[in-house]
Amino acid sequence: MEFKCLIVDDDEMSRNVIKHFITKTNFLTLVKEFDNAIEASNFLKEGDTDILFLDVKMPEMTGMEFIQTLEKSYEIILITSESDYAVEAFDKSVTDFLVKPAEYPRFLKAAQKARNNIEKKIKTDDEMTELYVRSESKLVRIPLINILYVEALADYVIIHTPDKKHIVHFTMKGIESRLPGKTFIRIHRSFIINTQKIESLEDNSILINNKFIPIGASYKEALMERLNLL
Repeated sequence: MEFKCLIVDDDEMSRNVIKHFITKTNFLTLVKEFDNAIEASNFLKEGDTDILFLDVKMPEMTGMEFIQTLEKSYEIILITSESDYAVEAFDKSVTDFLVKPAEYPRFLKAAQKARNNIEKKIKTDDEMTELYVRSESKLVRIPLINILYVEALADYVIIHTPDKKHIVHFTMKGIESRLPGKTFIRIHRSFIINTQKIESLEDNSILINNKFIPIGASYKEALMERLNLL
């Protein structure tokens, strides 16, 4: 299994080194490279990747600032010229960090860690059948098969089931990372849907349980790829 990589680094020499390391690693493939975080951010709204190789110090938007803008969960390997960023890196829940000039053995160790995390999540997705949410001072069990869609509400999410709405203090990015990707997909900044509950598609919306849910322009291509269209 190959994992798609994105390089974001304003240092051309550093980009070339990481690009060379990716070509040497049989489970990695380079999708795109950027010298700034803004263009990378725009790309991620349309394209997709599994692993980000991200420089810390960049003009206009730093690597740490870029992480805060991400709407999806990625394996992030920071690239830095200063090891002092290690503590902050792990505070941001990144996978690993490389100190410039990066060497291949250390790169490979970080890449293997990212691969293991992704494979572990895939295995967990296959085995996951339920989640528990805190509601009214107690934990409530929700079978995944009962979830119709998830809706954003400020600092909360609303988990819609056929007979109840569960309001949970959680982020959309967080709930997206917890739900199995083989069944659930984000189709809008404010909506994650259960693909097994789709009744129909009409223009730029999806009908689930008599509710039309909008499809965001940046999410449409990924959605169409997931559906078994004739």
